[in-house]
Amino acid sequence: MTISVISGTAGAGKTALAVHWAHRARDRFPDGQLYVNLRGYDPDRPLSSGDALTRFLRALGLSGRHIPLDPDERASRYRTEMADRRMLVVLDNALSVEQVRPLLPGTPSCAVLVTSRDSLAGLVALHGAQRIELGPLLPAEAIALLRLLIGDRAQQDHTSSAVLAEQCARLPLALRVAAELAAARPGVPLSELVAELSDQQRRLELLDAGGDSRATVRSVFFWSYRHLPSAAARTFRLLALHPGPDFGVHATAALTGEDVDRAGRRLALLTRAHLVQSAGPGRYAMHDLLRAYADRLSLTYDKEEDRRAAGTRLLDHYLAGATVAMDTLYPAERHHRPGTAPTAASVPPMRDQAAARAWLSAEIPVMSSVCALAADGHRAGYAVGLAAVLFRHLDGGHHMEALSFHTHALRAAEHIGDRAGQAHALTNLGVVHWRLGTYRSAAVHLRQALILHRASGDRAGQARTLSNLGNVHWRSGDHPSAARLHQQALSLYEELGDRVGQARTLTNLGNVCQRRGEYDLADAYQRRALELHGVTGDQIGRARTLTNLGAVRLHQGRYEAAADHHGQALELFRRFGHHGGQGYAMTGLGDVYLRQGLPLVAADHHRQALRLFRTIGERYGEASALNGLGEALRGAGRPDEAVVYHVRAEAVAASTGERDEQARARLGAALARGDSDAADASPTLR
Repeated sequence: MTISVISGTAGAGKTALAVHWAHRARDRFPDGQLYVNLRGYDPDRPLSSGDALTRFLRALGLSGRHIPLDPDERASRYRTEMADRRMLVVLDNALSVEQVRPLLPGTPSCAVLVTSRDSLAGLVALHGAQRIELGPLLPAEAIALLRLLIGDRAQQDHTSSAVLAEQCARLPLALRVAAELAAARPGVPLSELVAELSDQQRRLELLDAGGDSRATVRSVFFWSYRHLPSAAARTFRLLALHPGPDFGVHATAALTGEDVDRAGRRLALLTRAHLVQSAGPGRYAMHDLLRAYADRLSLTYDKEEDRRAAGTRLLDHYLAGATVAMDTLYPAERHHRPGTAPTAASVPPMRDQAAARAWLSAEIPVMSSVCALAADGHRAGYAVGLAAVLFRHLDGGHHMEALSFHTHALRAAEHIGDRAGQAHALTNLGVVHWRLGTYRSAAVHLRQALILHRASGDRAGQARTLSNLGNVHWRSGDHPSAARLHQQALSLYEELGDRVGQARTLTNLGNVCQRRGEYDLADAYQRRALELHGVTGDQIGRARTLTNLGAVRLHQGRYEAAADHHGQALELFRRFGHHGGQGYAMTGLGDVYLRQGLPLVAADHHRQALRLFRTIGERYGEASALNGLGEALRGAGRPDEAVVYHVRAEAVAASTGERDEQARARLGAALARGDSDAADASPTLR
């Protein structure tokens, strides 16, 4: 493994050099490249190596169940996946050797390129890294860059260009900022601009007796900053308060308290001045050095109450935006979400479900940072509310993100003594662990939540927790306990008049009955649920019930009806971007096609479902799709392949403790091997 470290002062062009070289060398790495900004010098929160590993494993196609919860196990899995690949790993803005070490692939076929302000001597001493020290540009190079950026005035006034290059410490970032200011003032001689900057630098040197090497660069920033209109200058300062990796115009409007059009004009001006940079269509980012400088200015020029107000407006923006998006996508569950969301003029219009999904897709990574920052500060209540509002969207297949949000929410609720918030966060964490197939952890979280809900008298919280605990028992094969818990939840929902909760619990009861072979009773529960969904308009609930009713119809031998139910469910789940639901509808269709004598079509559906389940980490779904694929291949006359998939299904189901899919796998493998005695001894599940 070749490791190279590009080190140097802030603004020296380390990232630009790394990205440029990676682009030119892409043919040397046929399996691709991995890039992550470790944000080592971010004023708020550097990216942890564990979070970086999650991103890498996702990029390698191993999300969901293949991403271990333990960071050390995650690092081991990463090295295993990289073992036979030829890839380049770019670790940008590293803070320390400790942050980098877990991200080293450890295979000679891969190369690692690290950028850092630190020399990272430990990588050189212990891992044999080659260090490239990136200093300022040579005088001639710096002057050439100014001539390219400024044009004729720099060409004609060589002396002023040379002085300006030195004033910028010959650092590319500072040179670009200074050149843009000069280009924006075409009527002012370059010599006059140089004299102006010289006076300013002398003043800063007197104030900065510590000899900080960044003082020169800050003077260039200030030179550009002080020529901004006051409103744009204020925007620049307040953007330092944004905790996310990037931001949009609406978030900027929230920070500044201005309307969106004005915020857009401020961002355009700051972009031209190279004080912010484009990060994609409608998205912006700040170099960490500029962000730190903006924060320093804000602490100096903005009153503390103004900074607090800006931070509050930003949190209101994200909480209100999340609420609008969720109300647009899931209006039937509005009463299940926190009821007092703030209003924010900066929330973008979300006229339809597509707009709401697009907003959530762009902002979930940002809101994760917002949630973490709020949980650790004086606004912990926002972390609790934001995670609760986003629950249903995260439950659609964003399970690792959900784990992060709800963990932050639990920490925040504990910090402020919000027992109701703790209970809901524990319930949500229980659901995530259930989705990931870690049933013991799911049960622990849900039982803790139930204690808190009962202590506070929250019957709605009790009902939701009981039903989810019933799902854990159902998946674990304890059907009597599952039925009892769902009946308790249903009684509470009926007392509360909550028809959304009633319908979802009836569906859960139907699933238990189906597992017990009580198909007529399962049919009755699912049809009652479907009627209630028609009243409440709960489309995701309707899709889920249709999938389960399709499974009942299959057992009843009503194949056309089963296919119709699964097809309707698949269309709904796709409309909402609900990957888990799509997977279950696809496996249901695969089962139907097999019964209709189309094993290869069935196998194709199970393969599609398997890809979805592995992507999002739904281990029960993965086991089910593997078993379905095995059954389809046996039906296609390929018994040896069928055995392979059933063995894999049993291993996945055993790792979660899911008994029914284990039994199905053993039966399928026995039938594929032609072991009639073993097949006769196995329970018939489907």
